[in-house]
Amino acid sequence: MKKLGLILSILSILTLASCGIYSFTGASTGDAKSFQVNNFQNTADLIEPGIERTFKLNLQDLIQNQTNLTLTNNNADLIFEGEIIDYYIAPMTATAQNTAAQNRLTIAVQVRYYNTLEPEKDFDRRFSFYYDYPAGQQLVGPTLNTAIEEIYDRITQDIFNAALTDW
Repeated sequence: MKKLGLILSILSILTLASCGIYSFTGASTGDAKSFQVNNFQNTADLIEPGIERTFKLNLQDLIQNQTNLTLTNNNADLIFEGEIIDYYIAPMTATAQNTAAQNRLTIAVQVRYYNTLEPEKDFDRRFSFYYDYPAGQQLVGPTLNTAIEEIYDRITQDIFNAALTDW
């Protein structure tokens, strides 16, 4: 009886491993073999130099790490492009002296996604996220790097889920 259970377990594992479309990340790339991430222009009113390049690289890395798609510069099956449309800092909470106790950095990205193999999956959507930090800190150096990293981790994962998962 134990041998039967072991054989069934091995067959189940082999079946899942041999299934090309199964993914532990939930990604469904269909017949797509390649993707490209075009430059994201920074059109926000407040410009932080270099964040558009950082965003592009983060999105490329996420897709490469969670799928078997090949990154290409043109004629890809899946295409991501857009703009960084918002980058702003706003006070979030006040102190008794009517000064900000906490600030929030918000970044929003407009993304156009094209699936050349399944055009019904195309979208043009806005994705945004924020990072709260103490008002006494300047948004430079490590604080800025942490903020951008956390915001981009969330936004790129949301884009990945919208484009490549059925969740």
